[in-house]
Parts: sequence; C-alpha cells; structure tokens
Amino acid sequence: MKFLSYVKDGTHGVAILKDGQILGLSVGDPRYPGSLDDLIDGTPTALADAAQTLALKGKPLDFDELVLLPPCTPGKIICVGLNYADHAAEANLQIPEYPVLFSRFASSVIGAKASIWLPKVSTALDFEGELAAVIGKSGRYISEGDALDYVAGYSVFNDATIRDYQLRNPQWMIGKNFDGTGPFGPFLVTADELPPGASGLAIETRLNGVTVQKSSTDQLIFDVAKLIASISEAITLEPRDVIVTGTPSGVGHVRKPPLHMKAGDVVEVEIERIGVLRNPVVPEAV
Repeated sequence: MKFLSYVKDGTHGVAILKDGQILGLSVGDPRYPGSLDDLIDGTPTALADAAQTLALKGKPLDFDELVLLPPCTPGKIICVGLNYADHAAEANLQIPEYPVLFSRFASSVIGAKASIWLPKVSTALDFEGELAAVIGKSGRYISEGDALDYVAGYSVFNDATIRDYQLRNPQWMIGKNFDGTGPFGPFLVTADELPPGASGLAIETRLNGVTVQKSSTDQLIFDVAKLIASISEAITLEPRDVIVTGTPSGVGHVRKPPLHMKAGDVVEVEIERIGVLRNPVVPEAV
C-alpha cells in the first residue's frame, strides 16, 4: 500500500493512494489510525490495519491542496556512497569492497513539494536521486537472508549535496547536511507491494524536465539486504531508521561544465512503482 503523511488546514493526517485516489483521515477524527510514525513503530499488522481503515473510511483528498510531510520522522539516516558502479567511475573512484557509509541528520530532511534551500555560502548544489528503505523493526547482527523482513517500506530520497563543502575534507558530513537539502517522500510503499529489496525498478532524476540520471535499482553494488546485514554488524537498526541506498551516474558536479541546481529550478526524482519526489529550489531565507 502507498501511504502519505500530510497537513491540511493546519491538521496532520495520514492517507493511502488507492485506485488513483487519495483517501485520508486527520487527527481528531475518531477513526484516525495514527501517524505513520506510530504505525511503523506499532504492531506487525499496524500498517495493514490502517490501510484497511483508510480504504473504507478515508475521505477523498486533493493532492495539490496538501502540505506533504516526509513519510516518517527518521531516526538514524544512514546513506551509502558510491553504490552504483557507473557513479563510482564518473567520480574516478574504485568500486568499494565494503559499503561506504555516512550519516544525514533529520534536521536536513524536507517533504515533497517543499523548497530545497540554495545556501548563501555556496552555489554548488547538486542532485542525487536515491531509493530509501525504511526499517520497521529492531535488529542487530541481522543475516542477509532475514534482512528484508526488517523493512517496513520504501520511498524516494534526493540526497542533495553542497559539493564544495563535501569535498573540503575526506569526511562528507558537512556537505550532506545543510538545512533544507534532504527531500524525502512523498509515499511510503509497503515492502509487500514491491519486488524483494525494491530491485529492478527504474530510477530517474529530472532537472527542469530534462533527464539527468537514469538507471535501475538492480544496478546497486550492495543491495538492500546486503546493506542491512552490513550496517547491523555495528549498529542496532530500529523502526524509522532510513537507509538511503546511493545514487547512479549523472550527478551535476562531474559534468563539464558542472550542472548545479540554482534558484528557480525544479528537481524530480522518480522511482518506478514508488512515486515522484518533486521540489523547487529557492534561495536560503536567512
């Protein structure tokens, strides 16, 4: 099922997309099943039960009238670098032997339709369309064979990066964590709706309607199961942790001349069967 977290008329709600229609219930309605955070944190059947309630009792909503929130409030955001061979090649870096991991902070995350901030201190704002896996239950030392049982669902992420800050030193953290640069959403698609590990899905990034990245999730060097197994060797994964699985080739910084996003641009990341994450770019209002 495709879930959506939203605000309408100042009130939070949760919805599903069913047969092309958004059906939602808001806080205060006696049938409101809880936020997506609550549902992901809840019982093993919480999402399925909520989907049934929303399908039967949800009110039709206009997508354009909703303020879209990220699918969940992330706990840990663990990102993967150089996880498509073609992206490693364009960066003139070797294919990694182990996953290259770095962290994002929830303070950088925004929802679909929200504005990506072009910071005052840089013009090197780049796009990175990525598949995100949302963890649904806690685990440590998770085997690769069991790993996909720990995924609640999948979404779309744009790991927008301030390249000059990222490349100032070997640690990428600063360039990956500017405020207002982590679009996430709009949908959380439950794992049962997709191929195992969300493999084999087309992924495409468009800047002002022009395709700038195009690949498939079956090109991941380390797939979702491998990532979960590897990460959980060190870190206990918990509900609402998000693994952002890496970007394919085509990023703007390596182009000649570089193609950086600027104020007034619109960037879209689309993953087959998951949805389209669309955001405008605006100057930072500070």
